[in-house]
Amino acid sequence: MFYTIDILGTIAFAISGVLVAFNKKMDLFGVLIIAFVTAVGGGTLRDLLIGNTPVSWMMDMTYTYVIIASAIFAIIFRSKINYLRTSLFLFDTIGIGLYTLVGIEKGLQAELHPVICIALGTMTASFGGVLRDILCNEIPVIFRKEIYATACILGGASYFLFIKLPIDSNIVFLIAGLVVIIIRLLAVKFKIALPNIYSN
Repeated sequence: MFYTIDILGTIAFAISGVLVAFNKKMDLFGVLIIAFVTAVGGGTLRDLLIGNTPVSWMMDMTYTYVIIASAIFAIIFRSKINYLRTSLFLFDTIGIGLYTLVGIEKGLQAELHPVICIALGTMTASFGGVLRDILCNEIPVIFRKEIYATACILGGASYFLFIKLPIDSNIVFLIAGLVVIIIRLLAVKFKIALPNIYSN
């Protein structure tokens, strides 16, 4: 289940990277680089922080193949993706939901405190998007007023609450991932945002 979630997150973030690169009218090389950075950026930071080197995607070529295949898929079917903004939002949201759980699981394997596990999950989910936006000359979503990292934190906290209940751990992973996704979707739909510290 954990490996499947990791691969699904990789696919979602790779496609979101491709969509951003399309918006910026990058060439094929640029599209592939942005897809790769978006998909593995957060996991790379996480692995470096916990001393898990070489980082996971270097040890398993499946990640590289999946990113390339996802990028090719998005390129081939780009004419079918009529609403890039909606598609980008959807894949990005799915990606943060899945990668939050991946980061938490890595933290648990390293026997870290739950708070640190949630932080790792948030970094895993967010940092790839930060790198993507910086390389594409955008202000990273995580630094705007939109609910993004907050959704990861709340989803991560829900995992540690649900795990105390008599529920199968795989189901808990799915529930916590859905919490992240639903919070992000609701926040955007109803324009829920963190308070703005600047006054007019």
